[in-house]
Parts: sequence; structure tokens; C-alpha cells
Amino acid sequence: MLLLRRRWRSENEDVSLVTLSATYGAGGSKVGPALAQRLDAPFVDRLIPSEVASRLSVPLAAAFAHDEASSGVLTRLLLSLAPIGQAFGAEAPASERVADRNFRETTEQAIFERAESGRGVILGRAGAVVLRDDPRALHVRLDGPREARLRQAMRLQRIERPTAERRMRETDRARHAYVHHFQRADARDPALYHLLINSTAIDLAGCVEIIALAAERRARQTSPERLVGT
Repeated sequence: MLLLRRRWRSENEDVSLVTLSATYGAGGSKVGPALAQRLDAPFVDRLIPSEVASRLSVPLAAAFAHDEASSGVLTRLLLSLAPIGQAFGAEAPASERVADRNFRETTEQAIFERAESGRGVILGRAGAVVLRDDPRALHVRLDGPREARLRQAMRLQRIERPTAERRMRETDRARHAYVHHFQRADARDPALYHLLINSTAIDLAGCVEIIALAAERRARQTSPERLVGT
């Protein structure tokens, strides 16, 4: 407990730490930055691959190639997962397994350090799994019916339906594979989250307010004084 209290900010400072998971078309890329602004907290998204690239001394493109939103990594991830990989007779070479482990460990370290202050909105990167033992974090998932997410993606991205359908197939499968491959978890498991929101039934601005309220409530509930008194 003493170690945890040392890691927390002082009682006069707000603690607003949110991990945000979102399916394609659920509006995560819109809600994340808006929520960070609403909470006056750092937004952590594409910054993670940049830090990983720097720490591993690899080109930024290589770090992005491992990133969950990369459709290019989907094939290798799926082929490396049993029983699919076994069906194709494919197994990631030892060098790739080592590279994946280094990437995972470095990504987790970057997330831990970003969460150290108790402030931030972390989009994706299996944040709910990585920070599952952090009592300060509020874990949120945005989702919705497939058809509604397709329509929302078409509107937000100003794209035609065939493009939205292709991106949905690639993105949702890639994100699921990312969490399964690197964290051995199912991103769709509701037990990972404190809050599940159908962001196609509630406008995105409303989602921001709901999450902000929940984050503020959780910050008070998990304050050092509250926990010490229990």
C-alpha cells in the first residue's frame, strides 16, 4: 500500500486515468482526444510506437508495423495463432518471437510510465489488460451493432460502404489478434472493463461526458484517503 501511495499524485491533484478500447466505427479516435481534453489529461495513442521505436533503437516504421491498427501485421499474427497457424503449417521464427516479446515488454513499460502520474487517456494497446492491476484506472470499451458502426464510420470518415466494410474486417480482426497475441486475452471480454458503452446509440459527445463523470467518480473512490480508511 505504501508503494502504491508513493506512486499516486498528491491529494490536491486530480487522478484521471482511463484506458479506452473501441471497435471499428465506435468512434474511439474521436472520443479519446475529446475525453483527454475534457479531463485535462494527456492523450496517449500514436506516441506509444514512437517511444517503443526509440527504446528498441529500431526505425519508427518497424514499431508501427507491430501496432494494433496495422492491417499488414494481421496476416502474420493470425498465422502465428494456433490452431490457425498449425493449419497453415506456419510458426513465427524464433527471431520474430523474440522481437514480439521485446515489443510487448517495451510497450507495456511505456504504458506503465505514462500511467505513473495517474493522468491520461490511453487508447488501445490492450491498456485494460496492461493496467488491470492499477486501482486508479477506469477501463472503458466502446462498441455497437455492426450496421450502426458501419454507418457511423462512413459518416465520420466520409467513405463509401465498401471501404468501411473492408476497414471494419481488417481493423476489428487486427485489434482482436493484437490483444490475443501479445496479452493472451480477449478484447471482447466484458470482464476487462468497468464501463461498456454503445457509442452508436449515444452521441460521441455524450460518451465523453459519461466517461468523464465515471472517471471522476472512480478517482474519488480510489483516493488514498478512501482506501486507507477502509
